[in-house]
Amino acid sequence: MPGIYRCGCEMWYGMELNEVSAMTAAKWLLRAVFAIVAIVAIIWVIGMMLPRDHMASRMAHYQVPPQKVWEALTDIDAMPSWRIGLKSVTRLPDKNGLPVHSENTSAGKMTFETTLMDPPRRLVRGMASDLPFGGTWTFDVAPAPDGSTLRITENGYVSNPFFRFVSRYFIGYTSEMNKYLTGLAQHFGETPQIGD
Repeated sequence: MPGIYRCGCEMWYGMELNEVSAMTAAKWLLRAVFAIVAIVAIIWVIGMMLPRDHMASRMAHYQVPPQKVWEALTDIDAMPSWRIGLKSVTRLPDKNGLPVHSENTSAGKMTFETTLMDPPRRLVRGMASDLPFGGTWTFDVAPAPDGSTLRITENGYVSNPFFRFVSRYFIGYTSEMNKYLTGLAQHFGETPQIGD
């Protein structure tokens, strides 16, 4: 004879207990899926409202002359020895007489073109990969009383609204620049001195 089982405030007639449990689990699974879809939709909408383009800048001080900083910036083959998170680099054919290289990082492979070299003052590199983000990075080296300074300015864009939200609120626009400047300080055997 079929039994009567209670699940929450509802009564189930003629059903086995495992059927009731399966229906309850299915309801919770459906609720979880709806909640995830709602969260993704909210993130997408907020990302759509954020600007596609951004500009960020960080500066570090080093106790070495500008020429030493310049050499580190332009020695592409040696970058994996000090760049945090950079696994390897591959030199590619030059473009307009300026270096092009591919970087293999923890985030994947990206290609960069050098668009300006004004030694030992200014270096500009731009991303040449087809990704949902990109931009240019300007490296300004200047002499200081006891060494030099390096300012990195990122003029970037994030085309995907989801990535735009994550970049703005979780990763931050300056995180990669901080890693770059910190790695360079460690390369020189110094304690990082980074600011705006």
